[in-house]
Amino acid sequence: MRKKRAPDFLLFFTVLSLLSLGLVMVLSSSEYAALVYYGDGLYFFKRQLLHACLGLAALFFFLRYDYWQFRRLTFPLLGLSFIFLILVLIPGVGDTSHGAQRWISIGSFSFQPAEIVKFGLLLFVADGLSRRGAEVRKFKALLPYLGVTGLAALLILLEPDLGTALALAGTVFVLLFCAGVPLSTLGLLGLAGLACVGLAIKLEPYRLKRLFAFLDPWKDPLGAGFHIIQSLYAIGSGGLFGLGLGQGKQKLLYLPEQHTDFIFAVIGEELGFIGALLVITLFVILIWRGLRTALYAPDAFGCYLAAGITAGIGLQAFINIGVVTGSLPITGIPLPLISYGGTSLVFTLASIGILLNISRYSVR
Repeated sequence: MRKKRAPDFLLFFTVLSLLSLGLVMVLSSSEYAALVYYGDGLYFFKRQLLHACLGLAALFFFLRYDYWQFRRLTFPLLGLSFIFLILVLIPGVGDTSHGAQRWISIGSFSFQPAEIVKFGLLLFVADGLSRRGAEVRKFKALLPYLGVTGLAALLILLEPDLGTALALAGTVFVLLFCAGVPLSTLGLLGLAGLACVGLAIKLEPYRLKRLFAFLDPWKDPLGAGFHIIQSLYAIGSGGLFGLGLGQGKQKLLYLPEQHTDFIFAVIGEELGFIGALLVITLFVILIWRGLRTALYAPDAFGCYLAAGITAGIGLQAFINIGVVTGSLPITGIPLPLISYGGTSLVFTLASIGILLNISRYSVR
C-alpha cells in the first residue's frame, strides 16, 4: 500500500492564483465586446465561471483518484479522442469559427476534441515508455508513439491549428527526453519536426503571411501584421504599473481575440510590466513544482505523467506569451488557466488534479 501525503499546496495555490486572475481578466477584457455582440457584459465571464467550477470539481475528483489506475483507460480514451478528431473535420459536424473547424457542438454544449486527444496521447506515451524501460534507446521501440503522435498532429493541423499541434509534439518530445532517448535520436526528431513545420507553413499561404508579419508587421499593418501591432500597442501603453484594471483601451474592439489568445496583452496594458511579470512568475512556479513532482514520483509512469502535464502547460504558456509579445510568429493558442475557453480550462484543471495526486506519493 503506497503511503499518501498531503498534496503540493504551493502548486495548488499557484493554480488557484492563476485561475482567479484569469477570471478577473476575462471579465475585464470581454465586457465591452460581450455588451456589443450579445447585449450582456457578463456573457463570457458567466460561462468562464461555470467552466472554472466544473474544472475545480474535476481537479478535486482526480486529486483523490489514484493516478496509476489511468493505465486501464489509456486505449479507450485514446480511441475516443481520435474518433472526435475525425468527426470535427466532417462538414456539418464540426463548427467553424474564424476559418477553423475545431469544435463539436451538442445543443448548447461545445468542446474541442484537441483537448481530449492531448490527454489521451499523454497517457498512451507515458504508459508505453514506462513499460519499455531501457528499450527506448532503440529507435524501433519509439515507432508506435511517434506514429500516433504524428497522426494526431496531422489531424489537428487539418482543422487547422498549428499551435496546438506544436504543443502536442513538444510535450511528447519532452517525455522522450525524460525517458532517456539518446540525444542523437532526439536531434534527428527535432530536425524532422522543424521540416514538418516548414512544410505546414509553405502549404498554407496565410501561415507564410504570418511569418513575414512576424519579421516586419509594419509591411502589412492592416492585414497580417494587425494582430501583433495592436498587441504591442497594448503592452507598450501599460508601462510599469499599467493603466489600471478595467481601464485598457485596446480591448475596445481594437485588439482581436482580446479575451482568448491575446488576453496577456490586456494584462500588460491594464496591470503593466508588474502584472505581466507576476503572471510569468506564477507559471514558472507551476512548472518548477510540476517538475519536482515528476522527479519525486514513486514510479516511472507517475514521473512521465507529471512531466507531460507540466510540459504541456509550460509549452502552451510559452507559445502564447511569445506570440503576444512578438517573440514568435502568430498562432492561435490560449494562455492556460487565464484565457477564455471552456474545454481548455476544464481539461487543464483536471490534469492539474492528476499532478497533485502524483505529488501525494512523492518519495525522496
